[in-house]
Amino acid sequence: MRIITLNANGIRSAERKGFFVWMQQQDADIICIQETKAQIHQLESDLFCPSGYHCFYHDAEKKGYSGVALYCRNKPDNVVNGLGWPDVDAEGRFIEAQFGNLSVISLYLPSGSSGEDRQAFKFSFMERFMPYLKACIESGRDYVICGDWNIAHKEIDLKNWRGNKKNSGFLPEERAWLDDLFADDQWLDAFRLVNQEVDQYTWWSNRGQAWANNVGWRIDYQIISAGLKDKIMSTSIYKDERFSDHAPLIMDYDI
Repeated sequence: MRIITLNANGIRSAERKGFFVWMQQQDADIICIQETKAQIHQLESDLFCPSGYHCFYHDAEKKGYSGVALYCRNKPDNVVNGLGWPDVDAEGRFIEAQFGNLSVISLYLPSGSSGEDRQAFKFSFMERFMPYLKACIESGRDYVICGDWNIAHKEIDLKNWRGNKKNSGFLPEERAWLDDLFADDQWLDAFRLVNQEVDQYTWWSNRGQAWANNVGWRIDYQIISAGLKDKIMSTSIYKDERFSDHAPLIMDYDI
């Protein structure tokens, strides 16, 4: 099973940059998209429901903002839009496809970089999401939670870590939250299980020469439940083309 995740920073923009042409060449089973920045009625063109896939969108109420999507080669048994939290669901940040005992989720965790109010919202989301994640484990289902978590976990996960200790995305509280998530090996960072190399990033600022100089952050993840630990086959970050300020994270599983 090949699963791809990408923060598209606007699905219509990514389409114009060739994303769907590339996607059709990847032989992926599931593609998780974050930040579609579109309402469903704006995505009715065949361009946005590629041949061979079942397409599911959960958009934000605010136009041109947030939104998540799933493209699934096999039709899911069930699709869940949202977490049941009105403030979060209004921003279109969660969609889940269920296949038997497997759930694949496209998640767009809030960013706090625009100011104190949004950082407070991010912390609120994190506080509520941890019990949700514990309940997922207790359910006995297998999970792959794909998406932009907006947190670089460790110093290896961003180039300029020294200068970002007080910035959203690398705050001590955010990193400690991921420490707690991974502490008992019930949830695992799938990428790092098979790739421990430095300079592995998925997002680059549009400022300066960040992309050219690979001054990036690894904030896009596929986080898996423990039952899938031995199912990871390979991983890669696709950088030959740019569809967004993020890069697609590709993982193959023996599922």
